[in-house]
Amino acid sequence: MSASTLRAALERRNAGRPPVWFMRQAGRYHSHYQQLKARHSFLELCRDPGLAAEVALGPVEDFGFDAAILFSDLLFPLEAMGMPLDYVPGPKLGWHLRSRHDVTRLASDSRCIEALDFQAEALRVTRARLAPEKGLLGFAVGPLTLFFYATSGSHHGELTAAHAGLADGTFEAFCARLTPLLSANIVAQARAGADVVALLDTCAGEVSPRVFGTQVVPALERLLTACHGLGLEQPLLYYSRGTSPAHWDQLGGLGFAGLGIDWRHRLSDVLPRYGTDWAIQGNFDPHLLLEQDPAILEPRLHEFFADAAALPGALRRGWICGLGHGVLPGTPERNVRRFLALQKEYFA
Repeated sequence: MSASTLRAALERRNAGRPPVWFMRQAGRYHSHYQQLKARHSFLELCRDPGLAAEVALGPVEDFGFDAAILFSDLLFPLEAMGMPLDYVPGPKLGWHLRSRHDVTRLASDSRCIEALDFQAEALRVTRARLAPEKGLLGFAVGPLTLFFYATSGSHHGELTAAHAGLADGTFEAFCARLTPLLSANIVAQARAGADVVALLDTCAGEVSPRVFGTQVVPALERLLTACHGLGLEQPLLYYSRGTSPAHWDQLGGLGFAGLGIDWRHRLSDVLPRYGTDWAIQGNFDPHLLLEQDPAILEPRLHEFFADAAALPGALRRGWICGLGHGVLPGTPERNVRRFLALQKEYFA
């Protein structure tokens, strides 16, 4: 485990500049990734630990991010459980859950866990090559988001099957199969050198606060209980998109160290209310980084950083600076560089 500012921020004791990392910081917008993608398939980049480490390290070395994150794909757990997965041209599952009975087709044994060993190995290689002052994140995908993909093949669009599965017990049965695999994978990533494992639940905002509380929170609680039962010591961070305080208030007591928020909320509202309970990650709007005109982007960056800089320093001890979601394809590299440079000007 590193002595990184990321870890200090997760413990809400970072008195220096807030650490910066972006979701999807290693991706299609980056020339380093494109050079590797020209020689290797996406699956090769994910499954070969050396290549995955090279992808993960690229933006840290190029832009100066304070942390690297495991380079992988969110659907691999479903593939490990027996749902065929193809990436030509994009991710597509071979079949979908259409009833509670279909859940019985999903495997949940040691072979499923071993099928994801390449992720832990990629983290070990990344950690060995990463500067000691840099943080390292693993990641897993939240049960709800995996369920949406398993039923609907996506996290947006036609989601009738996913919502029906929440109502008829299919989601609960799915989680019973998923939790042993997901908890073992999270613990394996932590033991491989991750300072924190981020649980990315992009679909959480697709359900109401009521359904979130009755269905999603119990699933998260069972997952965290399983992780700690396996000896997890590293912190977990929970990111959700499209959620609100009515969702977040129900996460208290689960044991997450950090809360990742999307771009729809002001840090000056969130940090005073939640920053004494959790580290807060986020949350610049990634769509704004697509802007080609610096004269338009620059004031929005200043607005974001000034909002955080106006807060008492004690509230920023647990702030992990970043985006409200992932870097979008087509984002100019110069905008990423400007974000990091200006963040250093404000908080150095």
